[in-house]
Amino acid sequence: MARKGLFFVWLIALIWCLAYYLTHPESFTAERLAEYVLYNKEQLIAVYALLFIIRGFALLPSTPLVIAGTIVFQSQPFLVLFISMSGIMASSVMIYYFSDQLGLSSFLGKKYEQKLDKVRERLERPSGLLFLVFWAFFPAVPTDLASYVAGIIRMNFVKFFIAVFIGELILCAVCIFAVNLF
Repeated sequence: MARKGLFFVWLIALIWCLAYYLTHPESFTAERLAEYVLYNKEQLIAVYALLFIIRGFALLPSTPLVIAGTIVFQSQPFLVLFISMSGIMASSVMIYYFSDQLGLSSFLGKKYEQKLDKVRERLERPSGLLFLVFWAFFPAVPTDLASYVAGIIRMNFVKFFIAVFIGELILCAVCIFAVNLF
């Protein structure tokens, strides 16, 4: 019963976040996010880190938030990288572990059994770690989705963590240092 309730609350929150994102895309630009973070100067670092963790559960992309942090903390790119990576990894780990508590394994396992089997097969190959690194690095594919799938198929946690960390580290570093060049 608690599992269904938790899944229901998560689903409602996800639908609300997605609807808000789709109806107010201007609120999620890098400049707007930077403006929001600057408005909350007293809790700047905590708000920025919290936004990263919440973002993962709403399946919102991290790239605009990384760019916003780069704009706000222009002189501290390594701080932005540290906070970004900490938030991304925290949300990835939580999603990995909560995917089963939310009932996603049974729901998605039934609905997308063949696709999950293909992804599981790709992840279990010797090149599976590299597959997940590229998945985490490629900005068009949500890393949070990789975390859900890895949690559902019970991928080895250490391999999952290392692959997501490497892929996201490369992506975040490229975003942060590319923005600082301009």
